[in-house]
Amino acid sequence: MVTVKTSPPRSPSLSLPSFFTSSYTLHSHNTYIQTQTPPQQEATQKKTMAAGGGNVGKSDDFQPFPVKDQLPGVDFCVCTSPSWPESILHGFQHYLVMLGTTVIVSSTIVPLMGGGNVRKEGFNSNPFCYFAYFFLINSMYGLSELKQTEKAEVINTLLFVSGLNTLLQTFFGTRLPVVIGGSYVFIIPTVSIALSSRYSFLTDPNERFKESMRDVQGALIVASFFTMTIGFFGFWRVFARFFSPLAAVPLVILTGLGLYSRGFPQLARCIEVGLPALIAVIFFSQYIPHLIKSNRAIFDRFAILFSIVVIWVYAEILTAAGAYDNSVSRTQFSCRTDRSGLTNAASWIRVPYPLQWGRPSFHAGDAVTVIAASFVAIIESTGTFIAASRYASATPIPPSVHSRGVGWLGVAILLNGLFGTGTGSTASVENAGLLGLTRVGSRRVVQISALFMLFLSVFGKFGAILASIPLPIVAALYCVLFAYVASAGLGLLQFCNLNSFRTKFILGFSLFIGLSISQYFNEYLLVSGHGPVHTQSTWFNNVMQTIFSSPATVAIMVAFFLDCTHSYWHDSVRQDNGSHWWEKFRSFNADTRTENFYSLPANLNRFFPSF
Repeated sequence: MVTVKTSPPRSPSLSLPSFFTSSYTLHSHNTYIQTQTPPQQEATQKKTMAAGGGNVGKSDDFQPFPVKDQLPGVDFCVCTSPSWPESILHGFQHYLVMLGTTVIVSSTIVPLMGGGNVRKEGFNSNPFCYFAYFFLINSMYGLSELKQTEKAEVINTLLFVSGLNTLLQTFFGTRLPVVIGGSYVFIIPTVSIALSSRYSFLTDPNERFKESMRDVQGALIVASFFTMTIGFFGFWRVFARFFSPLAAVPLVILTGLGLYSRGFPQLARCIEVGLPALIAVIFFSQYIPHLIKSNRAIFDRFAILFSIVVIWVYAEILTAAGAYDNSVSRTQFSCRTDRSGLTNAASWIRVPYPLQWGRPSFHAGDAVTVIAASFVAIIESTGTFIAASRYASATPIPPSVHSRGVGWLGVAILLNGLFGTGTGSTASVENAGLLGLTRVGSRRVVQISALFMLFLSVFGKFGAILASIPLPIVAALYCVLFAYVASAGLGLLQFCNLNSFRTKFILGFSLFIGLSISQYFNEYLLVSGHGPVHTQSTWFNNVMQTIFSSPATVAIMVAFFLDCTHSYWHDSVRQDNGSHWWEKFRSFNADTRTENFYSLPANLNRFFPSF
């Protein structure tokens, strides 16, 4: 009689990644059970269950999910498109989503640049104090006593330039379906310029607006050459070659989560409008498609359109019924649908043109501050590019394409400076989240949205009507769309070994310190009226505040440094941080799919090769 051992055999020593070890051990265990008699099998099963092993007899329950370098489940990837009518609707939806940031940024900077109508009583002479008050208190609902003409013109100019920049990025940049629009990053340097003491002798608000806008234009033009140099000369390609999935995770996560203050805190300014909008977006996109079976995805793809229309009509009814007639001023600005003032101020037809505010002026301190903002815009745009590539079901972005995209981002900032938008450009985070919500990652759809930006910026009255959407509705959209970008970063964890304590430390520490440092800088600014770095050099203070108030920037600096230095000489590091998964995408020609997604049109790769 053959005696069968009563303990499973040891798994042979194999040089496999640790996340495959569990499935191999399970297979060895199941093979061992099959060699036992029925009583012995039952005893072994009970022993395993008692030890917390679960039902080991079903190996499928314990198989790890396979790693996917392209996200499955996407209906339309970069190279495919829905039908033309559906593409137009999707493009209009992208246009509506990017309107929010355009209006908020312009509504923040233009009143401060106008100068004469800004109430300054009760504040010290530090420009950050004004910034803290206006941006954190008033940016979401505007001020009725301010002239609206300049604001409407700046909004239309920013929309026009965003349309141009989006077309350039989708045709010649990364070629990903990303919208290039206005950025919050440039608000600190713009406000610092607008409230500079060198304009104190100007009493005419319109003249002050033009003078400060010219200084902002000059700083943006100088910063654009810095960004183009980083991109077109390949410096960002060098950085991207050492960029691992482990370092990308905190970058992409905080690109989305770092904007949390734009979500529910702004939604709550008018909770009776914002909260129904949030519920409507979730209901239309996540529940109705499962309750109403259809061969065509309608509600989940156009949840943004349905939600805006329904809640906007609801807000109009509340306004017409007099629900806010006796409310305080702040509530009326947030909730009423007739307080934006943009429709009356906007021109019927006006084509923005370069140098429309006059010849740009150049100051070294202003340029250095805007260069710092451009650096932050590069980093945050990189996180958005990665999220967009995932939701467009494209392969990981080659370093050369990263660098090409940054170069064209510099061209975008140059156009911002020439046209006078008052702010620089970055890849739109909310539009990247919309790719995930709709599962439509088509390049053509985003190009159509750029045409909407161009058309509705020229015919200003029509664009002003859409720009008058109550901003708590926009904040409700952000709650969902920013979350999608953050989840794209979480999806990159599949490439990493989460059983490694090195991985746990780098992930946890970079995420925590990215949120903690930025929160410290922002709170210090709000309480003290200036940043924690408070020297005699204003430009240096602005640079430090701009960089360290960005959660994504702080997180990637920490994660990248730790990933390149912590135990890097160990053989297991390249597997633990996921570099081996992205290795074949380091070169443009190493994978045949790369050319399908990222090659330039009209065979331009012959003249502008990617390495």
